[in-house]
Amino acid sequence: MNRDLVLHDWLVAGIALAAGALAGLLLRALVRWLAKHALKTRWSGDDIVVDALRTLAPWAAVIAGAAVAASTLPLSARVSGYVNQSLTALLVLLATVSAARVVAGFVQAMAQSRTGVAGSATIFVNITRVVVLAMGLLVALETVGVSIAPLLTALGVGGLAVALALQDTLANLFAGVHILASKTVQPGDYIRLTSGEEGYVVDINWRNTVVRNLSNNLVIIPNGRLARTNMTNFTQPEQQLSILVQVGVGYESDLEHVEKVTLDVVDSVMADINGAVPDHEGAVRFHTFADSRIGFTVILGVGEFSDQYRIKHEFIKRLHRRFRAEGISIPAPTRTVDLQQSGPRPAFDASPPAVPHQRDTPPPMPANSGR
Repeated sequence: MNRDLVLHDWLVAGIALAAGALAGLLLRALVRWLAKHALKTRWSGDDIVVDALRTLAPWAAVIAGAAVAASTLPLSARVSGYVNQSLTALLVLLATVSAARVVAGFVQAMAQSRTGVAGSATIFVNITRVVVLAMGLLVALETVGVSIAPLLTALGVGGLAVALALQDTLANLFAGVHILASKTVQPGDYIRLTSGEEGYVVDINWRNTVVRNLSNNLVIIPNGRLARTNMTNFTQPEQQLSILVQVGVGYESDLEHVEKVTLDVVDSVMADINGAVPDHEGAVRFHTFADSRIGFTVILGVGEFSDQYRIKHEFIKRLHRRFRAEGISIPAPTRTVDLQQSGPRPAFDASPPAVPHQRDTPPPMPANSGR
């Protein structure tokens, strides 16, 4: 300290702190006004930037006021250096947190725009956030005079021990990155595993994949298991798919008429029901001479996997009603059983059943009987 503190020094420092606080309040009000206008735009990037500035701008103004106040005080060079380093490190940490929010927000917005799912793939979001925060922390340590070279060396040696202790966790992490990078599964896809689990992929995070089945329950699948198992993706390469409905008619039916009536019903369902594909060209394929009917397959088009149940429901109702109106029979399976006997049936015998003859037998002699 070059000289003693006087009232003027405290007054100037207080004015600087008050100016910084006032500037922080004004910036906070300005950011709120910008947030309201950002909500009216279609681009989500401005919302992300304004949300990050909501914390950074006011505190940056307060830190600037504190720096000005410190510069007006008659502090020694050593104390002034400590104060400047501390304020700079604090500002770097605030900027790092805001930058992590912005970068993670853009990554999440990009993933959401590609998949259309709000949960999106948080594994990339979390990795991006951790990387940005780690870089900012290293810069802050370097600012306060802490050498980061030994720290990086220690992290490299300790990372090997951590990797050995967290083999399953790291395996799931890299499996999740591989799944997303290969684009075999994306949030929003409908998948079915060979083990029976199926549903919409809600999120792929650093450890597991969250799947929501049609009963609105969540199924948690480890990423490593998902990468190793056989799986059917009903959304790729395209979301629309074809479904097969099995039908049968009697042998006396006119098959040309049956095909025409069935195709009319298919066209009406495709045009009227929500979730169907209006431009889908229906198809009927006869394939089996069964025991009591001629079997054929009807091919329908649906917009996505869960629509098939509604489409099948309406198609079966309309086809049954139309077949009844046209006089087309759908015979039920029948079987005739003929019981035959090899010889003539014996006449009724009224005599009582024979009673087996019984005779008295003497008891056995003892094996060691004496005279």
